[in-house]
Amino acid sequence: MTRDMPEPGLLSSHRLFEGSQARYRHVSVALDCAMNFSIYLPPAVARGERVPVVYWLSGLTCTDENFVLKAGAQRVAAELGLALVAPDTSPRGDGVACAPDGAFDLGLGAGFYVNATRAPWSRHYRMYDYVVEELPALIERHFPVNDRRSICGHSMGGHGALVAALRNPRRYRSVSAFSPIAHPTASPWGRKAFRHYLGEDEAAWSPYDAVLLIGAAAPEAHVPMKIDQGDADEFLTEQLRIDRLEAACRATGYPARISLQAGYDHSYFFISTFIDSHLRFHAQALA
Repeated sequence: MTRDMPEPGLLSSHRLFEGSQARYRHVSVALDCAMNFSIYLPPAVARGERVPVVYWLSGLTCTDENFVLKAGAQRVAAELGLALVAPDTSPRGDGVACAPDGAFDLGLGAGFYVNATRAPWSRHYRMYDYVVEELPALIERHFPVNDRRSICGHSMGGHGALVAALRNPRRYRSVSAFSPIAHPTASPWGRKAFRHYLGEDEAAWSPYDAVLLIGAAAPEAHVPMKIDQGDADEFLTEQLRIDRLEAACRATGYPARISLQAGYDHSYFFISTFIDSHLRFHAQALA
């Protein structure tokens, strides 16, 4: 995946908390299209340090810019010496399949971080490979970072972060999520996406379900996990199924810190309130 990996093109750059917030565009081999990503580099980079990376995966309808503009994460990332990388949530552009009815939960902005196997999605929708393999290889080749990684996300991106870490425990030092779609094989959003991307055989869905992956995880493969969930989240009961994730962690002894936060909903107001604690959690694991 690292062969023929040209330098990404700079779209914008801003000085922020003595570091830099930039947006880039590159051609993805995994997705067969051009992709944007955003990266924050802390002031430690100017001192010649190579820094660890926290990858952020956003939720339905988002791009790489939602987290950058709304979460308020850069101040603490600067303090902790962390790079933050936020990819887009799906492939985009001419020829990329989209939902025929314009639905928000399928196609553009809704890649669900899977490797699609069904046409027309299979040509471009290989977000799992992109997030786990291609993007980190590009970041580690072209930016002053080291190979220590953690991953986190929100909603659909929380699902993606949990799956990436649970399937690749040696690649990530820690994982965290806000309001993740924790059990997508039992969620209307997840079932719809998986049926289109992966087909009707539900056995093909299980590698992308955090609850099922936790149930099968060996103790030596446990990755430190932190989850915050608002109890006023309108999607909590039907779509997110945090209760099933908690039950799976209890049953297997998985080391997860799962906190139900009173009065918080599914928005970036919730994320911005607790993002500091997530970055400090990752910094401890990455030290």
